[in-house]
Amino acid sequence: MKAKTPARERDGALRIPYRARGVSLVEVLVSVVVLSIGLLGVAAMQSVALRGGQSSLESSQAVMQTTAIIEAMRANSAAAADYNMAMTCAVPGGGTLAQNDRRAWIASLKATLGSGNADTTTCGAIAGCPAACVITVQWDDSRARGGQTRSIVTGTRI
Repeated sequence: MKAKTPARERDGALRIPYRARGVSLVEVLVSVVVLSIGLLGVAAMQSVALRGGQSSLESSQAVMQTTAIIEAMRANSAAAADYNMAMTCAVPGGGTLAQNDRRAWIASLKATLGSGNADTTTCGAIAGCPAACVITVQWDDSRARGGQTRSIVTGTRI
């Protein structure tokens, strides 16, 4: 059986039956919808990647800040116990070298991690090791993890 070929108009153009008109328009609309859903998915993945990158940056900065205060304590090891402080967000006053170091450290933390951080250093906290120090840096990681507080804890000997 031979397939039926479409009839031609007088000018040579194909005559499309009435029932088949607009089919290509529907195909174009469906492809636009599928493409837009795909682009929305790509935008959502990009947003998640940016939030993860920001969280990673803040973790790296917290590690660098703990290293900075450890080196300041090593430079002033005779007064290592003066670096003890409770969890605080307030920038302490100055006076001694240890107080100036703490003030500069907390100000630097606020500049790199934001104003929602809390910091602490505790020296001599590890049993049996009087020259041991534990530094904890906490910050609000809500931009990346939805309201979660993150912390970095570093222990060292001075």
